[in-house]
Amino acid sequence: MNNPTYCPKCGTLVKKYSNPTPTADVVIYDEKRGIVLVRRSNEPLGLALPGGFVEEGESVEHAAVREMKEETSLDVELLGVLGVYSDPPRDMRQHTMTTVFVGRATDPDKLCAGDDAAYAAYYPLNDLPGPLCFDHSKVIGHFIDWLAGRRPLLPCAEDPTIEYGIIPYTRPF
Repeated sequence: MNNPTYCPKCGTLVKKYSNPTPTADVVIYDEKRGIVLVRRSNEPLGLALPGGFVEEGESVEHAAVREMKEETSLDVELLGVLGVYSDPPRDMRQHTMTTVFVGRATDPDKLCAGDDAAYAAYYPLNDLPGPLCFDHSKVIGHFIDWLAGRRPLLPCAEDPTIEYGIIPYTRPF
């Protein structure tokens, strides 16, 4: 959506776009333990898949790996993209668009809540607590479909193990 606004320096009328905010979530799965859910310490409160906002200058894959480390203390290997979820009311705080990955923890015993998570634990797929925040019940349903061979995973476009610096952006004002 185009919202006209004025340049704070010169007063020129410019276009300001209200776009969805990108986020990244990961279904961290362990065959013996289940999936990782976190209890959110910020609004909206409740249980959710771990994830968070993509920062300027990082790929969505890097954001996914970073957010997992921050929220769960886990280093994860991304197996692929489960889907992109962008229904406007999926997050009542603002319109978000999330890329959901399936991942595997390199050391599942290191699970520990951190950052925006008050608690983190593995939950068996056949005994998930509810309700979950956002559209995460739908996402987990799609994950179960993938496990059953009814849904494909798409490959990751970027390699999150490759380090790169902050991309310099030139701003007009």
